[in-house]
Amino acid sequence: MDYFEFYGLPLSFNPDLKLVKQKFYELSKKYHPDFYINELIEKQDEVLELSTLNNKAYQVLSDAQKRLHYILVLKGLLVEGENHLLPQSFLMEMMDVNEALMELQFEPDAEKLNALKRDIDEVEEGLTQELNALTAEFDGKDAVEQEQALLVIKDLYYRNKYLLRIRESLAKMEAGS
Repeated sequence: MDYFEFYGLPLSFNPDLKLVKQKFYELSKKYHPDFYINELIEKQDEVLELSTLNNKAYQVLSDAQKRLHYILVLKGLLVEGENHLLPQSFLMEMMDVNEALMELQFEPDAEKLNALKRDIDEVEEGLTQELNALTAEFDGKDAVEQEQALLVIKDLYYRNKYLLRIRESLAKMEAGS
């Protein structure tokens, strides 16, 4: 059973978070292990499993990044060990960023570092805006349009992951200086 189904909610990148919280508390009470202490061990195990499922569902559905990842996995679009091909234009842009990072490792320059951070912020902001627009419109689309949107969302997910690695490199560089 997927988390949306467990909470009785439609699949959505933007579920009603008040409702998610309400369902979490409702199911937390219903499946609290202490209420089943006198039941058979099988029933106790079942309730413990449902309580764990409830906690995991809430953690995922209440966090936008985890929810996005979860939906892509649920739809079979993220596969362990997959080698997703990013657009050539994005890779060229990131190659320039990586070259600038390497230069900064050998010749630290606070001004160039700040300029590079601004460039990365700009790229990230553009990706975030595009992702937010797609996820906001997702629920109103028909099945075919949703499938097409999911492919674009997947690509944006991988681009954001790439930017995260660059940010980690920047953080290491700053910590070392």
